[in-house]
Amino acid sequence: MRHGETEWNTGEIFRGRADIELNETGIKQAELLGEYLIGMDIEAVYSSPLKRAVNTAERIAGRHRLKVRTTPDLIDFDFGEWQGMPLAEVKRKYSKLYIKWVNTPEGVKIPGGESLNDVRARAIRVVEDVTGRHKGTVVLVAHRVVNKVLICALLGLDDSHFWNIRQDTCGISVFTCEDGRFILTRHNDTSHLKSLSVPEPADF
Repeated sequence: MRHGETEWNTGEIFRGRADIELNETGIKQAELLGEYLIGMDIEAVYSSPLKRAVNTAERIAGRHRLKVRTTPDLIDFDFGEWQGMPLAEVKRKYSKLYIKWVNTPEGVKIPGGESLNDVRARAIRVVEDVTGRHKGTVVLVAHRVVNKVLICALLGLDDSHFWNIRQDTCGISVFTCEDGRFILTRHNDTSHLKSLSVPEPADF
C-alpha cells in the first residue's frame, strides 16, 4: 500500500526523505483503508519509518491488534537535490536530467540521492525477509517510487517500466506468492476511497 495524501503530494513537491505529515484528506484516506481491511486476516504490518507511512500503517495495524514494524529499507526514494523542490522548479533547473527521468528513469541517479536500482535492492530485501518470516498476509506500507519499483521487480520487469506502473495515495496492490513466484491479483485498488470527494490525483 501507498501512504495517504500529504500537502506535498497535492502541491507536486518532491518529498523524498522529508518527514511530511498526512494532510486532512490523507488521514481520512488512511482511516478508510483501515476500515476496508478489517475483515482481512493480517499477520503483520511493516512500514517505512517516515510519519506519512507509519500513520497510515497504524490505521491498519490497530484494527488487528498489531504493532507497526518499521524498516529503513521501505523509506522513500532519496531525491537528493530535488527534495523539497516543486516539480515546476525541477523542470526548470534540471531540465536535461528531468527529461531523462521521464524517458529513461532506470539510468538516472539524482544528484545527492539514489537511483531506482538502489531502491530495488533494498525493497527486495524486505520482501525476502517477510516471505521467509511469515506464512500469512503481510502488509507493506511505503511510497510511490518504492512501490512502483517493487511491483516491477515482482513482475520480473526492469526499472525501464517504472512509468508503466501507477499507485495512488492509499492504493492497494496485492500479490500472492506461490512456489516462489509472485502473482499480481489486484492493483491500485482505491475503491475504499469513493466516499471522498477529491479531484483525480496526478501520478506524483
